[in-house]
Amino acid sequence: MSKLDFDLVIIGGGPAGLAAGLYAARAKLNAILIEKMVPGGQILVTDWIENYPGFPEGISGADLVLKMTDQVRKFGLPIEGHEVLNVDFNQPIKKLQLNDKDLYAKSVIIATGASPRKLRIPGEDIFYGKGVSTCATCDGPFYKDGVVAAVGGGDTAVQESIFLTKFARKVYLIHRRDRLRAEAILQERALSNGKIEMLWDSVLKRIDGLTNVERISVENLKTGVTKNLKVDACFIWVGILPNTGFLKDAVALDQSGFVIVDSNMKTSAPGVFAAGDVRNTPLRQIVTAVGDAAIAAVSAEHYIEAVSR
Repeated sequence: MSKLDFDLVIIGGGPAGLAAGLYAARAKLNAILIEKMVPGGQILVTDWIENYPGFPEGISGADLVLKMTDQVRKFGLPIEGHEVLNVDFNQPIKKLQLNDKDLYAKSVIIATGASPRKLRIPGEDIFYGKGVSTCATCDGPFYKDGVVAAVGGGDTAVQESIFLTKFARKVYLIHRRDRLRAEAILQERALSNGKIEMLWDSVLKRIDGLTNVERISVENLKTGVTKNLKVDACFIWVGILPNTGFLKDAVALDQSGFVIVDSNMKTSAPGVFAAGDVRNTPLRQIVTAVGDAAIAAVSAEHYIEAVSR
């Protein structure tokens, strides 16, 4: 039998990982959380959060992460900074190859999240969380009566653009083709919405401003003409990429690379669970990640109890 370091290893320190860690620590499991950067994940770059229960006045992403991390550490969960390079889930004792050592555990929770696909244009990174966003539900209300731009042509981009019209007085929807890829009913709703102006055959070239987004440059691919537009925010929906590269073929993934789980957050590998944005889920929000994590942690606890008898 392989050596054993922990009952449970949690990979990822975003909301899902921290919540799983909280449940594991309170259950007195011999657990550890591994995060390659710093705890918090994407919410660290979220300026303000108004849709997480318990904070009626809202809270900054950094403050919410601090509260979550402090709560987890209060119950004694170790949090270490490592990158998981490879895993072997074929044996009862799971092996994780880190950047500087190997870990062995009875159970694993994958909570590595997903990263928005980037356009890789000037200003995109600088203004992320300061007008550049990938979440209309989170940030749309900040731009009441404002002018915003949206980029993309799929279901998410179109549906979220329609949602933005609840707040913004105008939404520029920028799409590189001359027709949308979204389902027909969403196209109909968007094209009939007087607040949405379509910018066909166009790409976003750059985002500018002083401390927040103030204007964008958009190029028409057919005419080659570039025009500058004054906007208060820019929402980018050109896809997301699950952070699952280290998993290789260790667990079943869907066609987009997200981890497939059942209602108990079980993956295809016994003793391995997944929670949050990394899994195949219809909604990626902090509150759903935390809910996933609670289920995953309890499922892991039950699994560990069963194999330890």
